[in-house]
Amino acid sequence: MRALARLAVTTLLVAAPLTAVTAAASAVADPTPITVLTSDFEDGTVQGWAGRSAETLAPSTTVAHGGTGSLSVSGRTATWQGPSFDVLDTFVKGTAYTISVWVRTASGSDNARLSVERRTGGVAAYDQVAGNTAVTSGGWTNLTGRYTLATDVEFLRIYVETASTTGAFFIDDVTASYVPALPIQTGIPSVKDVVTEFPVGAAITGAETVTEHGQLLAKHFASVTPGNALKWDATEPSENTFTYTQADPLIAWAKAHGTAVRGHTLVWHNQTPAWVFLGADGQPMTATAEDKELLLGRLENHIRNVAGHYGDDIGVWDVVNEVIDESQADGMRRSTWFTVTGLDYIRTAFRVAREVLPAATLCINDYNTNVAAKRDALFALVSQLRTEGVPVDCVGHQMHINVSWPSVADTRAMLQKFVPLGVEQQITEMDVSIYTGSGESFPAPPADRLLQQAYVYRDMFALFREFAGEITSVTLWGLADDNTWLDTFPVTRKDAPLLFDTVLQAKSAYWGVVDPSKIEQTPPGTSGCAVTYRVTGSWTGGFQGEVKVANTGTTAWTGWTLTWAFTGGQTVTQLWNGTVAQSGTAVTVTNTSWNGAVAGGGSATAGFLGSWTGGNPAPTAFTVNGTACTVL
Repeated sequence: MRALARLAVTTLLVAAPLTAVTAAASAVADPTPITVLTSDFEDGTVQGWAGRSAETLAPSTTVAHGGTGSLSVSGRTATWQGPSFDVLDTFVKGTAYTISVWVRTASGSDNARLSVERRTGGVAAYDQVAGNTAVTSGGWTNLTGRYTLATDVEFLRIYVETASTTGAFFIDDVTASYVPALPIQTGIPSVKDVVTEFPVGAAITGAETVTEHGQLLAKHFASVTPGNALKWDATEPSENTFTYTQADPLIAWAKAHGTAVRGHTLVWHNQTPAWVFLGADGQPMTATAEDKELLLGRLENHIRNVAGHYGDDIGVWDVVNEVIDESQADGMRRSTWFTVTGLDYIRTAFRVAREVLPAATLCINDYNTNVAAKRDALFALVSQLRTEGVPVDCVGHQMHINVSWPSVADTRAMLQKFVPLGVEQQITEMDVSIYTGSGESFPAPPADRLLQQAYVYRDMFALFREFAGEITSVTLWGLADDNTWLDTFPVTRKDAPLLFDTVLQAKSAYWGVVDPSKIEQTPPGTSGCAVTYRVTGSWTGGFQGEVKVANTGTTAWTGWTLTWAFTGGQTVTQLWNGTVAQSGTAVTVTNTSWNGAVAGGGSATAGFLGSWTGGNPAPTAFTVNGTACTVL
């Protein structure tokens, strides 16, 4: 799936007895960060910064984020050129650093990135700390992200680059800091010991295998998935040149700890080097017999080398990833793989993988399979492939979800759909975002969202256990909230989608999986809701509706999020007095700025226009802020 976000002092923490544990939003407050790098450019020097090539770096007073000075970067001839700073003697392996830099273009606009270059044995590798972020000449933009050095290196520098242009820019007020590590909680149950129906795993980078992260990983999880280290760009960056420097340490850690490994992934339309899709003439491939033969040959060679390198050390592989596009009539994503080879790249990938790995479980993996059109297209593809004798053993459901979507009913339908095929099913990339839309951003995870998240984990794991005969593993897409790809996707903001917080302490979400009785409960009698849904007008294929949410408790709402699921193919086309988002059957309505505050005994009403196909039954269940409501 998507790329993971990249991410010593010991503080003594006395753990409460297990019997006294109450699951809180976060077990402890974040300790005070310790700053190890500050560059403010107030002394009229470049303060140790240097260019990555022949660009010019100079102190400047033209603009400044703080004070009167900044660093000017000009004379760039390539986008990767920019200011860099040596942190080899500053950063300690296994410590998670937060790096922050303020950026402003001299003119125009671009996207800027904050990255790290590291070298081992003369071989360079590049880690992204903060992804593409819009920067302009009209003001300062902050690039910030976490970075953990997980291996020994001989060269380590942070740097700023741009995505598209080579214009001049400024940086200012650069800092790097870390939060002193807390001991992991050893007096709480291990996830892998409580959930015994199937192994529970985590996606990892090297950062998750060292210090306290490695201890947390070993305590709680029975399997690991290298998030990026086995993808094509990491293992075969140039043709027939294979490197396993990223993945080998992760596999070695798993072997040393008796932990199973899921391989991810042999074929994907993303994170595949450009050379793979160039013909013998150096031009982009097209649907010719020559290009098809060349592309399938490259695919076979890649799988034989990468899968063969690890052999039985990896027992499960996501062979192909994200091949479905339900908007297409045939349900297939129009990747270069497909436009050049049709379905033959999928057939080839599975057949070669079976030859190389006769005992491995081979999976096809995709996201949003809880959406009916997506799962139907995937079902049709898997049915066809298995009828042809293609060895698809397993269907992987990514399960990147949020606190209000999808419903348990939709997820149950997802799992039930594939039961007749007789394939294994695996939850491969699960996380639960605290956000319900791209327009939200919280400075800290709100307590109510963390509570909603705990209930989602509770309900989903209860459902997975119902299907224990079908599901053979569940993998969370990350170890803890300090390193999650959702910090930069779909927009840059701090998310908290996993079981452990940024200082590796158990959240309410953890208790939702391990012991739901310990989830922090809302005091009785202080909250409650009721919903009235009615159709106010109807015509062929369309209707007008109204939904009223009432606060039946005694505590005022400062905002509300209403969810329901349609069962008759309805779609909301316009809504007023709220903001609407719909994914498949799931509808989420959030308040506007003027009707978010609802006192105890008060109510708010939203109206909408909708379309329907096949029927227009009223929804039968609603939630407000994660709480099931009485339907009036």
